[in-house]
Amino acid sequence: MPQPHRKMSSKAGLAPGSLVHVGRSRTEKAGITWIRFDEDCFEEREIRSLQESLPPGPEGGITWIDFEGVHELETIEEIGKLYGLHPLTLEDIVNSEQRPKMEDYGEYIYIVLKLLSYSRQTGSLNSDQVNLVFKPGMVLSFREAKTDVFEPLKERLRKGKGRLRKQGSDYLAYALMDCIIDRYFILLDELGDKIEAIQEEVVSTPSRGTLQRIYRIKHDMVELRRFIWPLRDFINLMLRGEIPLIEEHTRLYLRDLYDHTMQVIETIDTFRDTLSGLIDIYLSSISNKMNEIMKVLTIIATIFIPLTFIAGVYGMNFENMPELKWRWGYPVTWGLMTAVAVVMLIYFRKKKWL
Repeated sequence: MPQPHRKMSSKAGLAPGSLVHVGRSRTEKAGITWIRFDEDCFEEREIRSLQESLPPGPEGGITWIDFEGVHELETIEEIGKLYGLHPLTLEDIVNSEQRPKMEDYGEYIYIVLKLLSYSRQTGSLNSDQVNLVFKPGMVLSFREAKTDVFEPLKERLRKGKGRLRKQGSDYLAYALMDCIIDRYFILLDELGDKIEAIQEEVVSTPSRGTLQRIYRIKHDMVELRRFIWPLRDFINLMLRGEIPLIEEHTRLYLRDLYDHTMQVIETIDTFRDTLSGLIDIYLSSISNKMNEIMKVLTIIATIFIPLTFIAGVYGMNFENMPELKWRWGYPVTWGLMTAVAVVMLIYFRKKKWL
């Protein structure tokens, strides 16, 4: 069953910056992971209260606080006070219906992303909001629900592999965005397999259920495009805009991220065109199937027209019809009707109408 969902209308009339959770209702306890690292050391722990999390340490070190669950408004408000987040940022964090965007608040950058997945059980597209805040020496991530999307990144930090431990908070923010965008390719692979299966079904055995599945996936494509198209715009702004918090070497990786986003958008557009074509193929298949049925019925009716005529003539029972008293009249009539039917079938076969 779908979870209860709090709508955006619940915010109507409230002052800007008011904290109202908009999204699926959740009851689970929020989780907070505190990570502190630099090139030489790494520390990670689960914390129960924000007072346990420390401000950025010595110069060059990075603190990453990963927060799971944005429905606990008191905790979000406490985070805002502790790390100097603007009330409008906090309002957007607890509103899971935000569109992907990037906002430069001067002291920090705020980013909204959508973590997308496809449920094979329900056959629907699922989206969870991920919020990122980064400033010098610190990155805050807010996830709507508990997921493992950042686990590979945490594992790389634990092992000290790559350049993660050597770069700043802007590079860590890029790496978090990259984890989310990589999931889009997994989603597109699953949708691509589903579209291929529907293609085979449309050609071989189209049904009303086939059309419903096509429209469902087409709706998912519209949602995907709505979530990913703004992503292209703000990554391009981060890449080309004058944002002091983004180092020049990080822009090189943002360029790669932009290319991945464009690849996702192009794949979505290709899938949308394919689905539109499948609808045309479905309608043509149904039309051809109906034509085949009508052709068979027409042939049957055409064969029975002369037979009906013969039966009608000899069913009049006029007194002066010589065949009525003829001994062989009945079998001859049957033979005549059979011969007419056979000749017509041979003719239809010769014309390749059968």
